[in-house]
Amino acid sequence: MKKIEIITRTEKLEIIKKILVNHNCLGLTVYSVMGCGRQKGHISKAENDDVATNLLPKIYVMTVVKDSELKLIMNDIYNEIGTGTHGDGKVFVSNIEDAMRIRTGECGENAL
Repeated sequence: MKKIEIITRTEKLEIIKKILVNHNCLGLTVYSVMGCGRQKGHISKAENDDVATNLLPKIYVMTVVKDSELKLIMNDIYNEIGTGTHGDGKVFVSNIEDAMRIRTGECGENAL
């Protein structure tokens, strides 16, 4: 199993949800976050001119998928979300040793 963490533009959430459903991935966690990278965000001064921020609103989506679906999902994310411009976001992938569905006690991929 693989954990996929996606950080991208807020307006891309529905596309991500569609991609995951198409790959039979029905569970996800979504956070509203702020961040910057090579896009460098934008600068806005506070009223007292002492604080400048360069953070943009983003979404953070976390899900766990079967190993066999990973490359297909990543390919769809690239094709459907990528615009080729700064700010498209990042996808991080890590290994998941095990999972358990608390309601039933099912473990491994059956817990997904």
